[in-house]
Amino acid sequence: MVQKRVEMLKGKLIVSCQALPDEPLHSSFIMGRMALAARMGGAAGIRANTKEDIAEIQTQVDLPVIGIVKRDYKGSEVYITPTMKEVDELMEVKPEIIAVDATGRLRPGNVTLDAFFHQLKEAYPEQLFMADCSTVEEALHADALGFDFIGTTMVGYTRQSEGDKIESNDFEILRRILAGVKHRVIAEGNINTPQKARRVIELGAFCVVVGSIITRPQLITKAFAEALDE
Repeated sequence: MVQKRVEMLKGKLIVSCQALPDEPLHSSFIMGRMALAARMGGAAGIRANTKEDIAEIQTQVDLPVIGIVKRDYKGSEVYITPTMKEVDELMEVKPEIIAVDATGRLRPGNVTLDAFFHQLKEAYPEQLFMADCSTVEEALHADALGFDFIGTTMVGYTRQSEGDKIESNDFEILRRILAGVKHRVIAEGNINTPQKARRVIELGAFCVVVGSIITRPQLITKAFAEALDE
């Protein structure tokens, strides 16, 4: 059943409906309505943060969900589903896919990605997992580990990928990942126009996640305001 629902995402748009505590739309109620608006617009799936938001979203739309928990831990730069605690929380609402940071950085307690993935599969062998990567090398490693989906989510957001942009040179990083992995690739990160979304699917991405340009009005407004101030 889960695999059938996930297949619905092929070639389609996933909308990331997230608002952190310091953002004006931070509310599970609002994220549920944001997901409903995304579905009305044609989204085939939702990416969401926290079990509370996901539970509300599931009351509003019957779409596959990529679930994460963003949480900061002292001494670690990893904040996307960093420990088993966050995975256990997500399993209470059973999103079709759980995404975790799959960069080379150490997790809280100096846990490596390899050790963490072993824990994931031991605890939840049937759950689908997505690797949020920032470099081609990280993507290849996550693929070898056995992640079900490889994502470009973290490109440009880590020290090892500083300055990189997913769209550079006609999505060269994405194309290199697609050429080197055997698992399905989800394009995500700074894909902020319909044209870019279409292009990554043309290149072979399984599906595409778009977030801030759809669901963060303060950032959309900022782009317009700054353009007028130039």
